[in-house]
Amino acid sequence: AAHRPLPTNMAARGIARVAALALLYILCCADGVVARTREEWAKRSIYQVLTDRFATTTATNISAPECNTNDMKYCGGTWKGIQDNLDYIQGMGFDAIWISPVVKNTPDGYHGYWAKDLYSVNEQFGSAEDLKALVQACHARDIWVMVDVVANHFGPQANGNDDFSQFTPFNKPEHYHPYCVISQQDWDSMNQYDIEHCRLADLPDLDQEQEFVRGALLKWVGWLVRSFAFDALRIDTVPEVSAGFWKEFVGA
Repeated sequence: AAHRPLPTNMAARGIARVAALALLYILCCADGVVARTREEWAKRSIYQVLTDRFATTTATNISAPECNTNDMKYCGGTWKGIQDNLDYIQGMGFDAIWISPVVKNTPDGYHGYWAKDLYSVNEQFGSAEDLKALVQACHARDIWVMVDVVANHFGPQANGNDDFSQFTPFNKPEHYHPYCVISQQDWDSMNQYDIEHCRLADLPDLDQEQEFVRGALLKWVGWLVRSFAFDALRIDTVPEVSAGFWKEFVGA
């Protein structure tokens, strides 16, 4: 799963040709965002970019950031690095990119799946203006931008399982399900209750049935799309959240 450290042979960059669109939810209702239909997306070739491992801001060519990926730390890739290498991506025939989650993460969340603050961007990847510039540069080339989002969990806790004070906006215990961890037996038996109510990889599991959590997530995803003009969402950890919530989420 992408929220776990990626193996070394996947660390530098990934290419994905998405045909079935199984985990792709098209944005068609956000104000100010051009609607893209499922049929239109099916004709696009999508290049998956692990932002931190693709290219640094100062890179003059496509060589990936220099670091030991086994350390599972940030390597220095940025949104500006992606923007500087759009010729490379487009030259391979791709006309859409799928980028890592963009929100501020807990320490060592180089992959982007360990959210800390939904309304701040990951400063390791650049500023909000850098992200907007990347999307604008892509659109100028008719490259569509899909952003990865997570509404199932937040990042690892710094001070134990009862301390949520570091998180924004979900900083109280009642914003999360009671502590339990999804087991291999849960997966093998398709125990959907535990899959939806327990922690994946011991990450704090949001309670989407709680009114504040549900409303805040719906408000946030609408803000994210409008603020940065993304063309689509790739939604992480879909099986771990009830299907009813996702219907609201994609319409927000």
